[in-house]
Amino acid sequence: MVIRVISERRLRNYGMAGGTVPGLLILLLINARRTLGSSAANRCFCQVAGSLDDCACDVETIDAFNSDKLFPGLQELLSSDYFRFYKVGGWLGACHVPSGGGDSHCGLRDCAVKPCPPNEVPDGIKANSHKYSSVANEDAEECEKAEKLGAVNSTLSKETQQALLEWNRHDDEADRFCTADDEDSPDSEYVDLLLNPERFTGYKGPEAWQIWNSIYEENCFKPHAVKRPLNPAAAYSGRGFHSWLQGLCVEKRAFYRLVSGLHTSINVWYERKWGHNITEFQQRFDEELTEGEGPKRLRNLYFLYLIELRALAKALPFFQRPSFQLFTGRPEEDGKNRRLLVELLRVAKSFPLHFDETSLFAGNRKEAMKLKEDFKLMFKNISRIMDCVGCFKCRLWGKLQTQGLGTALKILFSEQQIENLPRSQGTRGTFQLSRQEIVALFNAFGRISTSVRELQNFRRLLAEVH
Repeated sequence: MVIRVISERRLRNYGMAGGTVPGLLILLLINARRTLGSSAANRCFCQVAGSLDDCACDVETIDAFNSDKLFPGLQELLSSDYFRFYKVGGWLGACHVPSGGGDSHCGLRDCAVKPCPPNEVPDGIKANSHKYSSVANEDAEECEKAEKLGAVNSTLSKETQQALLEWNRHDDEADRFCTADDEDSPDSEYVDLLLNPERFTGYKGPEAWQIWNSIYEENCFKPHAVKRPLNPAAAYSGRGFHSWLQGLCVEKRAFYRLVSGLHTSINVWYERKWGHNITEFQQRFDEELTEGEGPKRLRNLYFLYLIELRALAKALPFFQRPSFQLFTGRPEEDGKNRRLLVELLRVAKSFPLHFDETSLFAGNRKEAMKLKEDFKLMFKNISRIMDCVGCFKCRLWGKLQTQGLGTALKILFSEQQIENLPRSQGTRGTFQLSRQEIVALFNAFGRISTSVRELQNFRRLLAEVH
């Protein structure tokens, strides 16, 4: 702690000249309290300012844009029926953590997820769970009929015809960056995201560490010889941990920072009923308590924000098409929310310092394609690992945010298909998004937007710590 030298003149101003000890102690205590509060804030936010690595953007521009222009409209959109109901399935599926473990289910009350009774889910959503538009779905069915009649030779065996249809499904799966729940599973259920909000549930310790350890150690291009800070299995100082990133290509650095940003967003817990958990925040982001990694995690949250914001802006042509609807079966409400969504995407497009995705996979074509496939494989594996999270509420939001980021990556790397989308009805484009992907995309960005906004509150509260 640093104590400032207090001049005799200043002591006179406080009525403490002549060495009045009680008065001097009071002044020193006030100053010490301010210093401690400032130090607590600085240790978390010392590097969370200015320009971001590999970007032409800065933290301050993101903070202002998010709070003033994007956050209010986004929250209104996410409260609508189309975006609040998310379908989940296979909660007790097999665990895919490579190192084993992580399959014990949490018994904490706050970890429970309450599914929706069927009568609470709008009929339009239940009838079109795989679709993004009633009109476009009719177009798709017509196209599928035409494909069956024209593209599949009727003399082929039923097995061969089925194989060809499976290839169509495979093509759609190949565009995805994550593995989603089986919506057709008899165990699948709808969850009301507003009634099951993301928050601190108390789920932590060895099992939670095992999940993220598996993600970072097996799926982030990290050399096995480099150990993450705070790894309980290794006696290691993390001060030089991030130096290995500097030797990687921009794509691999971006992948790691996206995963780190996702981890950070999930860890910035805030619950309106209980307020801000300062202690947990410091445990995760204080520079001293995290061996220097905490502030870098917060910067990676901003990087993730930029990536998903860019995806929303790039997706505007898809959502502007006349055939697209936010279909719940309630025409008036659907029309209002569609207008709100398009306006929100226009605001996203107006952001002045977007991430330039053309800087990724811009080298040798063959190497770039291989690297992109590695991206997909690793991200799909991360989405499978999320099935091993023992806390059901943590699993719900972990899987949703992973699918949302995977959908954002799908959009960013489908620019050509989006630009070539047909403008008229009756023609199906090569780029499609399911309702599940749309709900995950916007809710995931909603969580990141909320996390970025809450950082300002944590910064203020930490400055008051005494």
